[in-house]
Amino acid sequence: MAAPRPCLNEIDVVVLAGGLGTRIKDTLGDTPKLLAPIGGNAFLDIMIARLRHFGARRLILGLGHLAGQVTAHLENNPPADIDIVTAVEPGPLGTAGALRFVIPEINTDPVLVMNGDSFTGADLCVFADAHRQSGAELSILCAEVPDTAAFGRLDISPEGRVLAFSEKSPDSSGPGVINAGVYLFNAAMLERINALAGPSLERDVFQALAPETIHAVTSDATFIDIGAPEDLARAEDVLGPFIVS
Repeated sequence: MAAPRPCLNEIDVVVLAGGLGTRIKDTLGDTPKLLAPIGGNAFLDIMIARLRHFGARRLILGLGHLAGQVTAHLENNPPADIDIVTAVEPGPLGTAGALRFVIPEINTDPVLVMNGDSFTGADLCVFADAHRQSGAELSILCAEVPDTAAFGRLDISPEGRVLAFSEKSPDSSGPGVINAGVYLFNAAMLERINALAGPSLERDVFQALAPETIHAVTSDATFIDIGAPEDLARAEDVLGPFIVS
């Protein structure tokens, strides 16, 4: 992969990975999702390499279930040229609760926030530029997928503003645009999130905001949700081009 400009060198990255991993527990057993083996690599290492590709220097890991295994992995395999901060949740907090929990660790405005069980091959520099140019307090990176039934979908205006969120449903099958689980939050939006109730970013925060205030950036790049058994099974093939040897 050609190295892009280091657009994340002054943006903290938060990875939300405190979930229980119930969807793939039968596959991974007592291995946390972040350490899922993919092509001889832990998923976390693939993610870190991808972030470093865009110049990331500081990563905040929001951990919970099986956190000790993740911290031990980092101690035994310390990544070069990036600082890792770990914050272990006292119990399951949901995505919004997990973000509130790590806010004291965030030093930059904006901050990039990512779900710890999905991966996108989108250009994060393009995403960061689009967020800055939009003037929005919140931008969501979206992915075009052939079937939205397992994810829910977003309706987006020609100007790139979110018009509506639709919950996942067998009735919502077919191609469309989904939330790829990657966000840029300005400090003002973090303050608003702190003031809102509810554990879920997707249901309790985003749907409490006026949709047209949320900026959407859509990519047709690779997207995979390793929290789903069928996606984890094909992860080595999908993520092969992104694995740095």
